[in-house]
Parts: sequence; structure tokens; C-alpha cells
Amino acid sequence: MGSTPAPVAFTSPANNGSVCNTLYDHRDYARVLMPIFYCIVFVVGLLGNCLALHVIRPNMKKMNSTTLYSLNLVISDILFTLSLPVRIVYYALGFHWPLGEALCKISGLIFYINTYAGVNFMTCLSVDRFIAVVLPLRFARLRKVSNVRYICAGVWLLVLAQTLPLLGMPMTNSEDGGYVTCMEYPNFETVDHIATTLIGAVFLGYVIPVITILVCYCVLCSKLHSTAKTNHLTEKSGRSRKVIGVICCVSLVFVVCFSPYHIDILQYMIRKLVSSPDCADLTAFQVSLHVTVCLMNLNSCLDPFIYFFACKGYKRKLKKLLRLQVSMSFSSVVRTSPEGSSKDIIDGNKIQLNTSATGGTSERRLHRPEETEALSHRGSQRI
Repeated sequence: MGSTPAPVAFTSPANNGSVCNTLYDHRDYARVLMPIFYCIVFVVGLLGNCLALHVIRPNMKKMNSTTLYSLNLVISDILFTLSLPVRIVYYALGFHWPLGEALCKISGLIFYINTYAGVNFMTCLSVDRFIAVVLPLRFARLRKVSNVRYICAGVWLLVLAQTLPLLGMPMTNSEDGGYVTCMEYPNFETVDHIATTLIGAVFLGYVIPVITILVCYCVLCSKLHSTAKTNHLTEKSGRSRKVIGVICCVSLVFVVCFSPYHIDILQYMIRKLVSSPDCADLTAFQVSLHVTVCLMNLNSCLDPFIYFFACKGYKRKLKKLLRLQVSMSFSSVVRTSPEGSSKDIIDGNKIQLNTSATGGTSERRLHRPEETEALSHRGSQRI
């Protein structure tokens, strides 16, 4: 991938050219904890979302707006998890990227495209549910599959336009000790108007979606609650309470996963505009970014759990697969067991595991003549 440039300590332009050498002092902890965390996210996220894709696929013939948005959300989660292995290697090497600038940009692009595609498709799902329940007639055309296909294509194009500027920015930087970092915030410090660019990205990629999701789901919960009050059968069944619970769970996961990262960026960029953060501030921001990015990426791992509680088909398919797996494991154990494994050995004598009726018959047949005689003699004595 070409020769590695000579190590250069990071110089903060906002700090009058002073050198900041503490940005990666947490390397020893991160190279252990972050790969473990991302391995869990990778395995759970990939398996859970592949199962979701397996559940959605048979319903492709009777596709509706919700299924189409869900399909795109699952695909974005799967693509995101597939981009994690190179990041796991990067963190395991202690923030060292040996694969060159081009591959760093490609991995960064895939990483951010699928992160924000997930955010936008979650927003589309909330609007779709809002229209279906609150405004089913007025905006019914927006839920037609032919129109939803265009909306999905528009979402992917929007996210691509949001993330393409990354290709024009330096993604790698040489650090002390021969380390080459990839996709780290300090690598963007020299970019012109980085603060205003990131503030705009936060509003477009997080603030507008989170407000839309919360407003849609709040109105939806209110509508379901009022419907349940007027309809005693609905209230008795508890269906509306379950739906409201799922909605609250989705909203909570979204807010908890995405808020810390975007609030972190927003506060630091505002500070950059009004003052000059020093090396200690930049180091604290860098460490906090690593933590909040982990939390944000946890979302792709939590989505399958939401599917489990919200989608009957997903739950049914998962239980069916688990039952099949247990059944196959049991049958393989039976097939591979030795001939005498179905017998219990007590005091060196083998006793057949038969039913009581069969056992009684076999006992009667197995009596020797002298045993029969002794038994009849004992019986006559009792009489």
C-alpha cells in the first residue's frame, strides 16, 4: 500500500501550533476493550439481522411500506456490521492502520453511510406508522409501495451526499511510535470550516431525525391511548399497551445510542467557534468520542432484540430455529451414542429402561422354575 510516512506528532492549529502527544494515551486499554466490544456487536448484529432478513424475505411477494423500510434498515445494519472486522483489527493494533489512505477512506465511507442510512430508515418507519394510524386517508399515497421505493432510493442518495465529502478530507495521520491512525477526529482538525461542517452534519443527520421520531411516536402513543380508553375491548386485551411499550423501547434505544455521540460533537464544535480548546480538552474529547461511537454502534446490535419483541414473525421463526437446532443436536447424540447407552448400570447389572407394563411382563417371563416354586411356596405359607 505504499510507504508509511514518517511519524509526526499532532499539532493543533487552534492552540498556536503546540504539539499534543496525549491523544492516544488510552491505547493500552482500548486495544483490549474495544475489539472485545466490537466482536460482540459484530456477531450479535450480523446473526440477528440475517435472521430478520430471513423472516422478511418470504413476505416480499406481499410487500408493503413497512416491510420495505424494514428491509432497507436490516440491509444497512448488515452492511454496517460487515464493515466492523477492519475496525476491530485497527483497534487491536492500538489505533494503527497499515492498509493505506485509500482503504481507510473506503472503510470510513461504508461505516458512516450505513450508520446514517439506519438513522434515516428508522425515521421513515416512524413517519410510516404515524401516517398509518393518525392520517390513514390524507397521505395514503405516501405508503404506496411504488412511491416508497423512490423514497428509499432518495434516502440512500441523501446519505451518500452527506458522507461523500469525507473522500476529500485526510483520513489518516502518522503519530509517535510509528502508528498511523484512520478515521479519527484529530485527522480532520486541519480541514477548513470543520466546526461549521460538523454542526451542520449533526443537525441534518441527528437533530432533525430525532425530533421527527419523537414527535411521530408521541402523537401515535396519544392516539393509541385515547382509542384504548374509548374501546374497552382494546383496553382489556392490552394490545395498545404492548404497542406503546414497543414504541417507547424503540425511541429510548435511538435516543440512548445516538444522543451522546452527537451531543459530544456539537458541544466541542461550538467551543471551537467561540474559544480555542487546549490539548487537554482535545484529549478528553478524543477519549469521549471513542466511548460514544461504541454506544452509537451498539444500535445495530440492539435492533434484532426490538424485532424479537415487536414482530411476531421474527419471534416465531427464532423459536422454530432454536427448536430445530435442539432437535438436531438431540438426534445426533442419540445416533452417535454407544449401544449400551440407553441402559442404566446399577451394581454391575444392566436394567432395561422399559415401561412398567412391559417390565412386569418381562419379569414374569424371566422367572426360573425354582424361583417360581419358591414364590408359590411363600404364597402358600402366607395364606
